[in-house]
Amino acid sequence: MSEENPYLVNPRWLLAEQVAGQARRRYPADILAIGVYGPLAHGDDDETSDVNLVAVTYRPGMGPRPATRRLDGVLVDLAPVGADDYLAQARTLSASWPLVADRYVSTKPLHDPTGWLPALRDAHLGRLASARPAEFTSLARQAWCRGFAAHTRAVWLAQWYQIDAALLMLGAARLAAATVVGLFTRTYFRTDADAVIRTGLAGADMTELGTVLRDQATELAARGRPVDGTVADLFGD
Repeated sequence: MSEENPYLVNPRWLLAEQVAGQARRRYPADILAIGVYGPLAHGDDDETSDVNLVAVTYRPGMGPRPATRRLDGVLVDLAPVGADDYLAQARTLSASWPLVADRYVSTKPLHDPTGWLPALRDAHLGRLASARPAEFTSLARQAWCRGFAAHTRAVWLAQWYQIDAALLMLGAARLAAATVVGLFTRTYFRTDADAVIRTGLAGADMTELGTVLRDQATELAARGRPVDGTVADLFGD
């Protein structure tokens, strides 16, 4: 790394480089690229941030194994993935798109001699450019169903005074509702916490979240993807 690089003084970046260097030395014939994503890639990490690494391999199942460990007090996550599989993921839109898209477009290279990571970004952006509005609406309905199920469960648990479990389900419902917002607006988020904060749902209680989900159901119906239907509708759009 160049001495002029501003990441030089960041201990988490130096740790990421050490892990990447070790991976390259151990698997020199398997690794196509190594990058870092998440807060460290955005340059807004702090002492509580993890180090998230992706190791792109020429073939699936080769190179390092998935690993998560604390190193020098910092949690490090290393995720290997085959190049073809990762490109296929980048070209696929799912109901979790607002929570995973950031890594496709914001990963910073630690080792990328062929420029593969920018190609991954371009593949994802190209898929977004070709996506029809109806695709995002259908995915939003899937996310809404997850949120509705979690919220319904949270209400039931609260009624039976299982408060800890109810709060856990309420958190899942908030995240799903935030994902719906992201799909409605084609907005992706850096983390789960970022999703609920930016959508204003981080502090939503049971009643408020129920109102949000009802409003989202109305919006889905207006967009041609009603949440209620018949058995035949289950096999439709």
